[in-house]
Amino acid sequence: MTIKVCIAGATGWVGQALVKEILGSNQFTLAGAVSRSAAGQDIGTCLGLQPAGVIVSKSLGDALSQPTDVVVDYTSPGSVKERTLQALGCGVRVVIGTSGLTASDYSEIDETARKNSVGVIAAGNFSITAALAKHFALVAARYLPSWEIIDYAHADKMDAPSGTTRELAEELASIARNRIEIPIAETHGNPQSRGATIAGTQIHSIRLPSFVIAFEILFGLPNERLTIRHDAGPGAMPYVAGTKLAIEKVMTTSGLIRGLDHLLFDNHVGWGDLSQP
Repeated sequence: MTIKVCIAGATGWVGQALVKEILGSNQFTLAGAVSRSAAGQDIGTCLGLQPAGVIVSKSLGDALSQPTDVVVDYTSPGSVKERTLQALGCGVRVVIGTSGLTASDYSEIDETARKNSVGVIAAGNFSITAALAKHFALVAARYLPSWEIIDYAHADKMDAPSGTTRELAEELASIARNRIEIPIAETHGNPQSRGATIAGTQIHSIRLPSFVIAFEILFGLPNERLTIRHDAGPGAMPYVAGTKLAIEKVMTTSGLIRGLDHLLFDNHVGWGDLSQP
């Protein structure tokens, strides 16, 4: 039995790459596609492929008229929560690749998922190297007491900080308490220049042309520093393998799992699961 997948944001940057991958897969079936700009068209034709027999829907509600196991959301911060709760209310599992949700949003999503006995897997970044960078940072936080994060993205990214760095900051808080020598409120001049405080971590968001998605976390000790950095290139394929793994794993998940790193390390997923096309 293949997993029936509906992709919200099917004509977007990652959505297009994911649709093409699913159409060529023996493990997944494309059950639906959501895109307001392409509604009413065949998704294959929209992407320059042969007709796929799947007509793009204007809304998730329309798309869910077809039997669906998993909704994958790569849309926008302002609408992803509503769509996620709608899918969960229909008993459909969700994979969230859209950033911009807060810890309180995820708490509500987790509660709703458990109430409906289904699962959600969300990640600010579904790339393997980003997951590794996050994992290594969580290990380092056990031994290094002070850190800050720099968050880089393209100039037109709407949310700040990125979902990747917000997720990292919130999980760092579960590992250790960040030591800040001078409280932010006591900063002379403009305290805003010290960045945003997310779960006890200062995040500095940079939005400039030429960046795609990148982040670095800097740990400091007297006379030494450790920097862990992830940089993404211009293509969307790095996110496809991690999303496919999440689609597979959400079928046996109850409640919310945040972060691709938890699939890689907590469940001892082998690298072969991610390296295959």
